[in-house]
Amino acid sequence: MALFPPGKGGGEGVARGGKGKGILIHSLTAGNGMPLANRTTPANGDERVQVLPLLDAVKVRTGKRGRPRKRLKVIATDKGYDAQALREKLRKRGMRAQIPKRVWKTKKNRGRPITKVVPRFQAERTFAWFQKKYRRLVVRWERITACFEAFLTLATIHIWVHRLLVG
Repeated sequence: MALFPPGKGGGEGVARGGKGKGILIHSLTAGNGMPLANRTTPANGDERVQVLPLLDAVKVRTGKRGRPRKRLKVIATDKGYDAQALREKLRKRGMRAQIPKRVWKTKKNRGRPITKVVPRFQAERTFAWFQKKYRRLVVRWERITACFEAFLTLATIHIWVHRLLVG
């Protein structure tokens, strides 16, 4: 999730959030930082609601014959997605959630502590690519949401083509 400010005047889908007026880009990335699916929401929207639609947009290819898997094995997020309801929904889908706990929760953790640290730099690298390589996405000048999402999709396709050709 990254906050991208709007251009002068805003447009549809732009709202005032914690860091000012803008939109949020939610991105589901692979383990190496390659974007798999993207969604945009107003800046004051709930991030946890966007996880399941992002997961529904991805089909996992295993290289084996048969129906493609829809489920990832592990999903790693940041502290903003920490909610018991989201953990339960992911558990029902057969996914293991690696979500760090929020600090303000005072309940003592029972049982064996999870020592595996989830590297977040892969997801942050995707947002850095969006901001450095594609300046059109940094400030949203398009007033129509479909146009901005089209530029976001083109940036994702360009990242994948560059990865496949250059390696």
